[in-house]
Amino acid sequence: MEIIEKVLSDAYILKPRIFKDERGYFYESFNDRVLSGIVGQKYHFVQDNQSFSSKGTLRGLHFQKGEAAQSKLVRVVRGLAYDVAVDLRPDSPTFKQWHGIELSESNHLQFLIPRGFAHAFVALEENTIFQYKVDNFYSAEHDGGIIWNDEELNIEWPNLALELSEKDKKLPKLNQLNLKNL
Repeated sequence: MEIIEKVLSDAYILKPRIFKDERGYFYESFNDRVLSGIVGQKYHFVQDNQSFSSKGTLRGLHFQKGEAAQSKLVRVVRGLAYDVAVDLRPDSPTFKQWHGIELSESNHLQFLIPRGFAHAFVALEENTIFQYKVDNFYSAEHDGGIIWNDEELNIEWPNLALELSEKDKKLPKLNQLNLKNL
């Protein structure tokens, strides 16, 4: 695994070493020693999550607050997704900035998103399978989010018809949140 790019403060685009031959390929999608060695921080992932989405499905912008905050290591197993992280840490030099990247089954890129960030993705192909590791368990009581099209963030989403859950359609704007409690 190697760092392709450091984006925002403490967030990284990663690429695994891929071993290909006539039979296909093999790669290590996660190795604790390697990850902590290249980013200089130890993560203790406790849960793996996976979603299946049709083209145009947007999930997010989500985050966990306080003691339930989560770092995420995300990737696409099948299909293609546009993945976005927003830095919500008031003391960060990249506060309120966002980064978006295409993750796919063919580029094998991963996005390491630290605690204190909101996260979302939109499936760009049918039958997209999105997988992520988190370093803290989900807590409904600490669940938070921001509306996907918040003008203050001005995220450049792909130009396609988007499908959101009822919950995600009702998320607040960034200026309605108390970010000191993240």
